[in-house]
Amino acid sequence: MLKKLYPHDQIQKYLLIDVIAIVVLIYKVSITNGALGYPGQFLLVILYLLCFYICLWHKDWRLSAASFAGCLILMLLAVYVDKWMLLFGFIFADLLGRAERKLDLGIGIIGIAVMYILFGLLTADSLFAMIKTLHFPFMIVQMLLPLVIFISTKANVLQEELDTANAQLILEKERQRIARDLHDTLGQTLTMIKLKSELTKRLIEKDADKAKQELDDILNTSRLALKQVRELVSEMKFVSIEEEIGQTQKVLQTAGIAMSHNKQEKLPLLSNVAETMLALSIREAITNIVKHSNAKRCTFTQFEKNGEYYIQVRDDGNGQIREGKGNGIQSMKERIEMLQGEVEIHANPQGGSVITLRVPIHVNGRRRLSD
Repeated sequence: MLKKLYPHDQIQKYLLIDVIAIVVLIYKVSITNGALGYPGQFLLVILYLLCFYICLWHKDWRLSAASFAGCLILMLLAVYVDKWMLLFGFIFADLLGRAERKLDLGIGIIGIAVMYILFGLLTADSLFAMIKTLHFPFMIVQMLLPLVIFISTKANVLQEELDTANAQLILEKERQRIARDLHDTLGQTLTMIKLKSELTKRLIEKDADKAKQELDDILNTSRLALKQVRELVSEMKFVSIEEEIGQTQKVLQTAGIAMSHNKQEKLPLLSNVAETMLALSIREAITNIVKHSNAKRCTFTQFEKNGEYYIQVRDDGNGQIREGKGNGIQSMKERIEMLQGEVEIHANPQGGSVITLRVPIHVNGRRRLSD
C-alpha cells in the first residue's frame, strides 16, 4: 500500500524527511491564523500537497509545472502565514534534481526565483531589501540545489553504465579465454582422437594388435579430454579465495613447501567475478612456484591499501619465474587486467620471487576512492 502512495525507490532516503516537513508545515498553518483565515490557509496546504505529490511521481513537464505552482503557493503562505514558509522550497528543489530534461529543470529553478522575488516585492516593496536578509542566501542555495542533484544523478547513471559495460567486457574476455583454452587443449585432444580413430579403422583388418593398441590410446586420450572438460567447467564456477588458499596449503604441503598466511582484519567484500579471478590467479602462481621455484617456504599476504585489494605471494626459491609459454603468467595477467588491476612480478635468484595481484575495490558497483 505504501509503495502506491510513495515511490518505493525513495522510501529509504526521503520518506522520513518528507513526512517531517509536511507535519511541520501543517502544524505551523494550524497554529497561525493569518489574513486568509484557516479555510484559505488549509486550501493552500492542500494545493501544496497536490503539487508535491505530482512532483513525487513524475520527472517530465509535470514536475516543472507542479514545482512552479508549488513555489507560488509557498510564496502566498509566506506572505499571509509566516515568511519562513519559503524554506519548504527545498522540497521542490530536491525533487527538481530528478528532472529528465534541462528545460524542466530550468523552469523549476525559475519558479524558485519567482517565489522569492514576488515575496520581496509584496513584503518589502524592494528586492534590495530582501538581499540584506537571510532569504537571499536561501534562495541561492535552493536554486543551486537542483543543478547539483541533476549533475550528480547524471554522473551516477553514467558510472553505472560504465560499470555495466566493464562487467560485460570482463565476461566477454573470459569467454574468449575459455574459447582459447578449448581450442588449445580440448581441440588438440579431440583432433588426436579423430586421427587415431581413422588410423584404427584402417588397421582393423590389416593389423589387429596394432589396432588394439590404438584403441587403448584412444581410450586414454578420451579420458584426458573428459578431465580437461571438467577442469574448464570448474574454472567457470565461483571460486572462493579462502577455499583456494586452503587448497593451496595442501598442494604446498605435498610439495614439501611450508606456507604462512597473513591477512588484514575486515577486508572488503569482492564481487564474485573479482574473487574468482583472484583465486584462479593464486592457483596459477602456486603452480608456477611448485614447478619452477624449488622453494622451501611460501607466504601469502592479503591487505587493502588506497582503495585497492592486494594479494602477495612470496617464496624463497631460485627466482626462476618468468613470463613464458605454459607457465600461466600470461593467463594470470589477463585475468587481473579484466578487473582493471595489475600483476607485478619481482624475481631474485638470491631472494626468491614476489607476485603481487592488485585490483580496485568497488562499492555498490562503483570504484571506491582512497581516503
